[in-house]
Amino acid sequence: MSAATRTYSYKNIWRVAYPILISLVMEQMIGLTDTAFLGRVGEIELGASAIAIVYYMVLFMTGFGFSLGAQIIIGRRNGEGRFAETGKVFWNGIYFLLGLSVLIILGSELLTPWLMRLMVSSDAIYTAALSYVRWRLPGMVFAFMTAMYRAFYVGTTQTRTLTLNSVVMVASNIVFNWILIFGKFGLPALGITGAAIGSSLAELVSLIFFMVYTRARCDRRKYGLEKAARFDAGELKGMMPVCSWTMIQNTISVCTWFIFFLFIEHLGERALAISNITRGVSGLLWVVLQAFAATCSTLVSNMIGEGHQDKVMSLVKRILKLSYGIVSVMIIIFCLFPQALARIYTDIPDLVTASVPALIVMCTSYFINTGGQVFFLAVSGTGSTKTAFRLELVALFVYMVYCYVVVSALKADVAICWTAEHVYAGVLLICSWWYMKSGSWKNRRI
Repeated sequence: MSAATRTYSYKNIWRVAYPILISLVMEQMIGLTDTAFLGRVGEIELGASAIAIVYYMVLFMTGFGFSLGAQIIIGRRNGEGRFAETGKVFWNGIYFLLGLSVLIILGSELLTPWLMRLMVSSDAIYTAALSYVRWRLPGMVFAFMTAMYRAFYVGTTQTRTLTLNSVVMVASNIVFNWILIFGKFGLPALGITGAAIGSSLAELVSLIFFMVYTRARCDRRKYGLEKAARFDAGELKGMMPVCSWTMIQNTISVCTWFIFFLFIEHLGERALAISNITRGVSGLLWVVLQAFAATCSTLVSNMIGEGHQDKVMSLVKRILKLSYGIVSVMIIIFCLFPQALARIYTDIPDLVTASVPALIVMCTSYFINTGGQVFFLAVSGTGSTKTAFRLELVALFVYMVYCYVVVSALKADVAICWTAEHVYAGVLLICSWWYMKSGSWKNRRI
């Protein structure tokens, strides 16, 4: 067995994937905590958090998308053995994202009230959602810097660090939310505003952990992290052909998700609350899938850097088998016990019952989405991020047309509306599989 094959056996793929999986599950707990706590405050707060959290994610994905591009470059440099250059990518990514976060916060303060008023029809939802966004956005500075630390550790396949960080982050979020949402220890009960403040404070704790851990445990000299590098405009310019496309692609992807929730909001507050519960349960499946997809991206990048392009497709097939094995078991369990899952997010009996059909429809979409996301992240891992952007644009265009017809024009039942996930996943799977099969990504330099 060759070194490359041994390095990327099922066992070693799992060694890279499971810390990413645990970290993503822990990070998902932040949204779950917000939704579960707010589901016990009221239906308005539960519905408003759906709009507000996805709106925040649209803004966050600009920076997170950039970090995913940086992760691909770091993975390639790591595979090539150019370890010190991973530090240059890291530092210049930090500088760029710091500036970007400040611009987003200032721009949001000016534009968000106007945008929310245009998009949301319910005054109660508008007020609650705006309060959440205003208090959540300051945490974006910490979140963007944390995203670059994550890109470094995933790109260099030191993924076990993510597990420790995410446990600390989630524990902090649960404590902060419990205190601030319900008003413990003599503090006022802040409701949805408390959820936003608690999540921002948890982002700060996460960043502090990464900084301390990197100083204490990482080989900073090897990776060029022993001291902050000077800002290098040339280095940043060289990163942009990869990072700009992942940045745009991820932002547009979440934008369409946000638009879907705006369509649902016009069906009524109950429909929005059901969709927020469905989104929360979907996140549990999504993090498992994304752990394998992110592993696929970084291992493909490392493998190409090592000069083993001929083994990329066999690597992707191994990751597909592992991800389908785990996701399929979860889908079956979720479909057997949908009410138990819904009760995690709300204790309103009729809302739990009403959520079941949409939950089952959403779960079945992952039979398609698993293949779509693994192949799609494989495309990004080759460095063909501009192509990945184009492929996702095709899928998102079809998705938005379907959403408009089914949700806005036909005003179908919420469960039928969630079939849009099947449409998006199917188109993405076909496009991404076709590109990887074509071999057009081979010999691409980044």
